[in-house]
Amino acid sequence: MKEEIWIAVAREFSDIPDLSTITLITVRLMIAAVLGGILGYERERKKRSAGIRTHMLVAVGAALYVIGPLQSGMPIEDMSRVLQGVVQGIGFLGAGAIMIRAKRHEVEGLTTAANIWATAAIGVIAGLGLEATAILSTAIVLIILAAVPLVMQKDPGNNHDSIRKE
Repeated sequence: MKEEIWIAVAREFSDIPDLSTITLITVRLMIAAVLGGILGYERERKKRSAGIRTHMLVAVGAALYVIGPLQSGMPIEDMSRVLQGVVQGIGFLGAGAIMIRAKRHEVEGLTTAANIWATAAIGVIAGLGLEATAILSTAIVLIILAAVPLVMQKDPGNNHDSIRKE
């Protein structure tokens, strides 16, 4: 009986058959976590609602939604359904970052919501094993977040994370 239990338990953990697979999964998840953390740091530094932990969890979660199906043998062609679910789910999370201030006629949190969306996409890319593309994408997002406010002429009441409704 003990042997049957051991065989069943071993079978449950057979999705990681060797050190190479463990390394691959670890690298992909760590890349997603670090890149998400970098993007989250930028938001947290600006005292926005979603910070380091949120962005790290979004990136790692998105990577897991790709790694899991790939590990289970899902054909890459069928991955589109998984990706649609990730995009839709992240849309709800991003919507939570958007606040409407009716009295001031402003919508705040759009940049944070877009950043969460981009972070999920970077997590997906890292989960697919496209680490260089994930790093390049993170650099481009950081450039957008840092450079655009410098290029745009800043109005006194505008923080580039809100839109005035007329």
